[in-house]
Amino acid sequence: MANKKSDNLSVRPSGGMLRDLVLRVKLIVRLMGDRRVNPFLKLIPIAALAYLVYPFDLIALVPGVSALDDVAIVSMGAYMFIEFCPPEVVEEHMKRLTSNMDSVEGLDDIVDAEAVEMDDEN
Repeated sequence: MANKKSDNLSVRPSGGMLRDLVLRVKLIVRLMGDRRVNPFLKLIPIAALAYLVYPFDLIALVPGVSALDDVAIVSMGAYMFIEFCPPEVVEEHMKRLTSNMDSVEGLDDIVDAEAVEMDDEN
């Protein structure tokens, strides 16, 4: 698992940071509702979110670092949940989530053309 290449990742980067974040959240919500995913695996994101709202931090002495450990725990929980889910289930949900993204990506194509002014008389 430590020697994974980027082409072996379950969720490949598909755009900007915000787009990837929304895609991961949607994927996690879909996997949480899927019956093929082990119920014990579904405890991972729940535990990560519980840690986020838990009033005590592991590192509470340094003010800036206490927020970073919350982000690290939540992102690690999301990553572990997606990686431990059955790959075929993750791939199925990813195909459904990204199927409409392919048609939107072609909108920023450049068309080389000339504009012609037409009179109202014609």
